[in-house]
Amino acid sequence: MSTAKKIYTNIHQDLIDRCRHGDRQAQFEIYKLYYKAMYNTSLRIVNQTQEAEDIMQEAFLSAFEKINDYREEVSFGAWLKKIVVNKSLDSLRKKHIEFEDIDTTTLMHTPDEKTDDEPDYDPESIRKAIGQLPAGYRTILTLYLFEGYDHEEIADILGISNATSRSQYSRARQKLGTYLKSMQHG
Repeated sequence: MSTAKKIYTNIHQDLIDRCRHGDRQAQFEIYKLYYKAMYNTSLRIVNQTQEAEDIMQEAFLSAFEKINDYREEVSFGAWLKKIVVNKSLDSLRKKHIEFEDIDTTTLMHTPDEKTDDEPDYDPESIRKAIGQLPAGYRTILTLYLFEGYDHEEIADILGISNATSRSQYSRARQKLGTYLKSMQHG
């Protein structure tokens, strides 16, 4: 049995190859293709525009320095996003953001599906409400909902238990709902 991983075929493979040879124009093209998505990823985690901008820039510099480490096992965008997420989380750690550990017996399950009695909120209201969440809640909510990590992966990334990730996510959703309701009525 082969242990080799499948190679991912990128639609911008020619640009990636040129970047591997230090081609500045190719780097600029890659930057133009991915900067907005990477900025938004960082902004959802750190919640500060200038900090997200700085992180995004650092992530691109790091990616171009380490482009020969990219093994094409995932899309280039996914590889770059992982760098952005890690740099964003490093920034939060430098601020000593704490993730509240919980006793697994107190873990409450909140369904992921929207119920019929929940109102629809516009994206701007949701963005504002997420921005009001404490950093720990916002980080876990963002990693789970927007970046597609599961609780086991989040726990591993943040160095917390799976139960803590689930609890923080549940509490974040509850707090988010409270913020959205107060925005709607206020």
